[in-house]
Amino acid sequence: MNRGPAAAAENRAALIAAAREIFAEQGVDAPLSAIAKRAGVGQGSLYRHFPTRGAIAGAAFDANVADIERLVADGGTLAEVLGMVEEQATSSPALIDVTLHHSGEARAAQLQERMMALIEATLPAGRVAGTVPEHFTADDVMLCVRLVASALAESSLDERVPLVRRSWQLLGVRLPDKAEPE
Repeated sequence: MNRGPAAAAENRAALIAAAREIFAEQGVDAPLSAIAKRAGVGQGSLYRHFPTRGAIAGAAFDANVADIERLVADGGTLAEVLGMVEEQATSSPALIDVTLHHSGEARAAQLQERMMALIEATLPAGRVAGTVPEHFTADDVMLCVRLVASALAESSLDERVPLVRRSWQLLGVRLPDKAEPE
């Protein structure tokens, strides 16, 4: 039953939740029809709310970037920012993929700008703390994130955590060791 405009906010929320799930499972190039189906709406509804792939992906991952912004506002370090990026990327590499590879899309470009601002805000102390080499710029850190994300995109879920940790090491990024789950 079509409930019309009264369901718009509910449909939008369902689409965002479905996009997060589908992108986490299948990557950012997953069929948009799968998102509409998971949300229980028609593709027309999806395109009314999100006319492009970048628009739905940006909306789906906006909360992830907001979490990182809160961390920095509370005094988070570059190591903590990159650790949170690592956690989000290992559970859904599509987050990084959309912010870095779909930057031509307005929403994705905004996410990328927000991430750059967070890196720039924490970079000076990150250099001093030895998180990244002293000569690294914010662009260098973002390039490291891109390289790690590219490696994750082609890996299985159980390979992601060790792969991302090894990638950071090879790139000269030092993050605190993670405690092994019990």
